[in-house]
Amino acid sequence: MSELIRVGISDYAKAKAPNILVTFALGSCVGICLFDGATKTGGLSHIMLPDSTQAARNETNRMKFADTALVDIVRDLKGMGAARLTAKIAGGAQMFSTPGIGNLGNIGERNVKAVKAALASLKIPIVAEDTGKNYGRTVYFDLSTGVMKVQSIGKTTVEY
Repeated sequence: MSELIRVGISDYAKAKAPNILVTFALGSCVGICLFDGATKTGGLSHIMLPDSTQAARNETNRMKFADTALVDIVRDLKGMGAARLTAKIAGGAQMFSTPGIGNLGNIGERNVKAVKAALASLKIPIVAEDTGKNYGRTVYFDLSTGVMKVQSIGKTTVEY
């Protein structure tokens, strides 16, 4: 029987099939689904910010940042036997428009770019993406199938 495992903001979880991972309220945050189809092992990370080097010195939560969270979850998944990971990503919306500050205010876009850069450095291909726009998302990640289901209020549910 499968378990629904919740992933909070600035956190991640890893598991094997038949479990389902879920994260709620992806606005400018990005959810990253990592999956090894051969072992049915995967993880879901909910990052909040792009770059740990810009963080306050006392910030110790590595799961908050794209550059550190992905390194950690990949290490943990490899420890569970995952070898051929692929990624599916969702989120990175521009939830609020702030005139006059340009791209600096679009943290969602910066998060997506950071996630893509981190995945590229880890040599993990992105096989599906539902990012940008101006609305929040909830992501369900089924480790039996590798399907990422994206739900948004007022939108059709999409499966990748």
